[in-house]
Amino acid sequence: MATSAGVAPGFDLGTRRADEERVTEFLERVITDGGAAAAGLCTSLGERLGLYTAMAGAGPLSSARLATRTGLVERYVREWLAAQVAGEYVTYTPGTDTYELPDAHAAVLADPGSPHYAAGFFTMLQALYATEDALLDAFRSGAGVGWADHDPALFAGTAKFFRPGYTAALVPEWLAALDGVVDKMERGARVADVGCGFGYSTMLMARAFPASRFHGFDFHRPSVRTARRIAAEQGLTDRVRFDVANAQDFPGKNFDLITFFDCLHDTGDPGGALRCAEQALDDDGVCLIVEPNGSPDVRENATPVGRALTAASVAVCLPTALAQHGPQALGNHAGEEAMRTIAAGAGLRHWKLVAENPVNRVYAVGR
Repeated sequence: MATSAGVAPGFDLGTRRADEERVTEFLERVITDGGAAAAGLCTSLGERLGLYTAMAGAGPLSSARLATRTGLVERYVREWLAAQVAGEYVTYTPGTDTYELPDAHAAVLADPGSPHYAAGFFTMLQALYATEDALLDAFRSGAGVGWADHDPALFAGTAKFFRPGYTAALVPEWLAALDGVVDKMERGARVADVGCGFGYSTMLMARAFPASRFHGFDFHRPSVRTARRIAAEQGLTDRVRFDVANAQDFPGKNFDLITFFDCLHDTGDPGGALRCAEQALDDDGVCLIVEPNGSPDVRENATPVGRALTAASVAVCLPTALAQHGPQALGNHAGEEAMRTIAAGAGLRHWKLVAENPVNRVYAVGR
């Protein structure tokens, strides 16, 4: 029987309206996320085509002028600029029909030497989305998706993304926080960089400490080849070498410093990697372990950085570890306590947090 207001008994119209408001609010958020995901392709195109670089410091430019500067087709450039204005990456002046990349935005999008440079993240997108079918199968089978199974854009994008942060912090902050390590490296130390990828971290240290000798290891042969080429181009082959090796059995002994930059959680056997490190350290040597600043409490990752980290863990970190068929697959937000326990089991019982930023936590680890 209907009420006088025409609403069925037990039905709360106010609750229904509140529910609709929440649905609408969440719908808007999802549409915003979808727009950002689509816009990420435009950001990657802008980085790869040199559009941001061409706009940096150039002041107002017409679409035709930008097309000329980049050697691209004006109609495509104009459409790309419209998307950049919509995302508020680029400003537009209707009176002159010109577009401008603000200097603050150029530091993030156009200057790989800036500690704020983030365009490399978008280079990874094509690789991440290309992995979707493999991930569908992995979710159903429990199998992994190996690092080498990804599109090469992932390797280049990963190097681009991490390089600015390492450039800004590795030598002046992270190494400086390790007791006595900088002095050793200035006199001449032996350093192993495990999971070195393209070797940017290895070469940053090598440029800063010419008296030391550096050995980069990675299980991905194409990345090792790239690291060797870059080292030769930069004239660092007198103090740097790169070889293919797994984290669990990299060769060498008596290292003063062994580093793991954002890679330990990607191994299928992090305990094995740290046991190998413990055996390879000199008597008073130390490990520098850099890990993503994610939390095992999933609620604490409800931040822009946490969201990016956990999504990357679904697409890359966890599948990479599972593909190695080891005893553990941590994901990138296992947290400090889990990592500390694994280190202690490997004989590395001295554990100290020495630095932290929104993206990374940095640990000094020794016997």
